[in-house]
Amino acid sequence: MADIVHNVQQEYWHRPAHATTAAASPLRGQLTCEQCSTEFIMGSRYCHVCGAEREPLVGGSTPWFEVLEFARVRDALGLSTASLVAFIIGIGCVLAAIATGIVFNASTVLDWQAVQAWRIEWLLAATASFLAGILLKKSNLQ
Repeated sequence: MADIVHNVQQEYWHRPAHATTAAASPLRGQLTCEQCSTEFIMGSRYCHVCGAEREPLVGGSTPWFEVLEFARVRDALGLSTASLVAFIIGIGCVLAAIATGIVFNASTVLDWQAVQAWRIEWLLAATASFLAGILLKKSNLQ
């Protein structure tokens, strides 16, 4: 059993034997940290040893899920978290009001009135949500 493990005194993690700061491909970004010559973990933005920031990828486009990130949207619109949640709920209610008119077909006047009542309820919910969002918004006055 002792013959299987070689070089036991060596640490689990060690620096790469060839520390290159140049990127293998311009689309992949740099492979090692400029400060401590540590290999970056795949997909990491910072070095896990010294904390230095990795250079951004060249030619990479931002994925759609990063554009729609909750904190990024909240900061871009200048809303508080509660206000943004109320805004998203309001948008959902408006879309539900539109979908109600598209999905349900009215063949009689009574059916038409029922569909209109549902649409009014969705629009009232959207109005209440937007009003809650306005009231929950933090003012920047100091």
